[in-house]
Amino acid sequence: MPQKSKGFRQGTRKKLAKKEREKGAIPVTRSIREFKKDDRVHIIIDPSIQKGMPHPRFHGKTGRITEKRGRSYVVEVTDNNDKKQLTIRPEHLKPQQG
Repeated sequence: MPQKSKGFRQGTRKKLAKKEREKGAIPVTRSIREFKKDDRVHIIIDPSIQKGMPHPRFHGKTGRITEKRGRSYVVEVTDNNDKKQLTIRPEHLKPQQG
């Protein structure tokens, strides 16, 4: 019997599935969105873009932009009282309102 896959997207059938109305090409404005240092952002993974995708355990978390690195942003997130730095593309980030 073959071993169960332990890949990066393991166990994310529902979490990384798009809703029917969200399918198709993403708007260009989402990939050229700019953030400043110390902006608060929500990590919402877009499953159609694999480049710059954070680990699914961070989907839905809120973090703070610490720097820009190439096209991506370094986001500081608290995970079990540990500060973690993730390098994420802007397609997977949403600005926090307010």
